[in-house]
Amino acid sequence: QFVESGGGLVQPGGSLTLSCVASGITFTAFTSANMAWYRQAPGQQRELVARITIGSAYKWYADAVKGRFTISRDNAKNTVYLQMNSLEVDDTAVYYCNKVPYQTPWGQGTQVTVSP
Repeated sequence: QFVESGGGLVQPGGSLTLSCVASGITFTAFTSANMAWYRQAPGQQRELVARITIGSAYKWYADAVKGRFTISRDNAKNTVYLQMNSLEVDDTAVYYCNKVPYQTPWGQGTQVTVSP
C-alpha cells in the first residue's frame, strides 16, 4: 500500500527528498490517518523518524534528525514527503512510510546511503 521513492547515494551534508504514495487506500482513509517515516539501519531495529498529524498541524521528529528533516503531506495526492538536509553517515538506512500506529505489510522502502 505504501510506495516509497527518492532514495539514493549522497555525500555527507547533502540533501534528498523522499516521497511515499499511499496507493490502494481511499482518499478518506489517507486523510484520516496520522502518517510517519520510519527507518531501519543495517543490524538495527526499525525506528520512528518523523510523524505528521492528519491536518499537518503537529509534527514530531526524533532527536537525531530534528532541525535537519522536514515531514509534509499532500492529502490531495495521498502522498507524504520527507525533506532531508545536512545528511550524515548515521542517516544511512532503508526509509519507510506508514501510518501511526503502523500497519502491515510494509512497503519496500527506499535506500538512503550517506557516504564520503
